[in-house]
Amino acid sequence: MSHCHDEHSGHGHDHHHGGDGHDHSNDITPAHQTRLYEQIDFDKIITLNEEEPQSGKAITKKTWAERLDSEAELASDADEQLLMHIPFTGQVQLHSISIRTSLSSSAPRTLHVYVNPKETLSWDDVSDSTPTQRFDLSQTSEVQELLVNRPKYSTTRNLALFFKDNFGDDVTRLSYVGFRGKHMSLNREAISFLYEAAANPADHKVGVGSQRSVERGV
Repeated sequence: MSHCHDEHSGHGHDHHHGGDGHDHSNDITPAHQTRLYEQIDFDKIITLNEEEPQSGKAITKKTWAERLDSEAELASDADEQLLMHIPFTGQVQLHSISIRTSLSSSAPRTLHVYVNPKETLSWDDVSDSTPTQRFDLSQTSEVQELLVNRPKYSTTRNLALFFKDNFGDDVTRLSYVGFRGKHMSLNREAISFLYEAAANPADHKVGVGSQRSVERGV
């Protein structure tokens, strides 16, 4: 599976693209960012193997303005893997996923994304099933924007984010998760939501998170 790593000029962060026949014509970033913060169903976010209960939810609830805050961090517990289930309040067209990690070996290395998985998605499920898309992540303290293969995310109701491994630490750590795209109204018309009018439209990054801890078995 091929993975293209392009650096967006002038913004000091990496854009990572999953394989699976990715069409780069889908990656044109509009002049204004459409953030899906208001469309996250925070109360139903679940994170498996989180060290501190609801820390996954906490990093997802960070606003774009809070994306660089050190407080609220998601850390894994029993091993380096994390599984986040993030539902939306309605149907969305997803354009990108943004995360912030660090320069340390605790930064996640591989992310598997599943579109519209069952709500009871388990460790066995992610081990036995093929993800919608796979991303190779970087060790960086910048916000990484992961541009998705848009046709595969055109009717997204929920996502599972499986952080499979990291760069060598026993614990995986993240401090920010966010999404960009379009929310679909009941009549299926795409409605754009500009998140935080004060945000710089030239910034190409995102914000969001996850909840509840479930002890994983071995």
